Amino acid sequence: MRTQVGIIGAGPAGLVLALLLRRAGIDSVIIEDRTRDYIEHRIRAGLLEQWVTDLLVELGVGERMRREGMFHRGIFLNFGGALHHIDFRDLIGKGVTIYGQQEVVKDVVARLLADGQELLFEVDGVSIHGFESGAPKIRFRHDGQAREIDCDFIAGCDGFHGICRPSFPSGLLQVFEREYPFGWLGILAESPPPEDELIYTFNDRGFALYTMRSPTLARLYLQCAPDEDIDNWPDDRIWEELHVRLDGVRPLSQGRMVQKGITPMRSFVVEPMQVGRLFLAGDSAHIVPPTGAKGMNLAVADVVVLARALEGFYHANRTDLLEGYSRTCLARVWKAQRFSWWMTQIFHRFPDEVAFDRRRQLAELDYVANSTAAATALAENYAGLPMA
Repeated sequence: MRTQVGIIGAGPAGLVLALLLRRAGIDSVIIEDRTRDYIEHRIRAGLLEQWVTDLLVELGVGERMRREGMFHRGIFLNFGGALHHIDFRDLIGKGVTIYGQQEVVKDVVARLLADGQELLFEVDGVSIHGFESGAPKIRFRHDGQAREIDCDFIAGCDGFHGICRPSFPSGLLQVFEREYPFGWLGILAESPPPEDELIYTFNDRGFALYTMRSPTLARLYLQCAPDEDIDNWPDDRIWEELHVRLDGVRPLSQGRMVQKGITPMRSFVVEPMQVGRLFLAGDSAHIVPPTGAKGMNLAVADVVVLARALEGFYHANRTDLLEGYSRTCLARVWKAQRFSWWMTQIFHRFPDEVAFDRRRQLAELDYVANSTAAATALAENYAGLPMA
């Protein structure tokens, strides 16, 4: 097979990149080791920054999102026994949209396949070669046969556990990592959420987040130990803890739990995000704590930068945008890491904290809730910094 850009991974990063490249008249092939059914039904976070929703509409894959997605003007901060609304629309004229990552994937896959995009599922044995010499190749097996893609560039959109990042030359990557001393116990429940926007809760028993996937499907989280055994959390205990941490500010309906699990929290960044003609995007290059709702948005930002650089290469014979890919992406990545860390540390209980820390957190929350300047800074980061 011969193409201009070989894309490894059919998550949001790889799929949106292919869509952007098609618009620019650049050929690509996507390979994915999972089935189409798996990637279209793998439940992941689904909060889209304003610019991402605008981009999806512009690319022609936003019609169902506009119909079914839930636009939020802002978020609620729950502390001191009261809810405090941070209205993004009033502060910065923007908002966010709740629309599951798997729904974005469904929409983009359907559009790409309808347009004739080469998209191969259930590949295995993937390896990459020649990206340092200028003649990249992707080798893999599909339907039991050995295959090879000759391409000009490789986009590594294959996630944290993919093969692209480990393929970098030894010693080239600098890793920045932080493990957090807690995780999130998350449930998906058939019950209406307690509010029509997200509630971020500060409580002496630990952080809690009350969000939704639809008007009748709630996504709820509790801070817990990172190595917690889910078997220690029967449904009744989870509901009891959710009620306690909500602190009576809103009624909480209980419904059947569709899904529950525990997610450890970490921050992770590698520098650089490129070597030769191999470019990392999304989770293959960085992970953020979910508190700041940046994961999918950062992945889309990466591929917007990469698509612009590839368009400059093919249509204007420019190499400067490709050479500056890491620098451009990492400037945004580190701002997202800063904001996600800030949101995490302001709400969570840390094992070694003292009374001073709790008073400081309360003072900071009170400042954000009552200062237009502080609330504006939160809104600007949460709803999405402008794309350069």
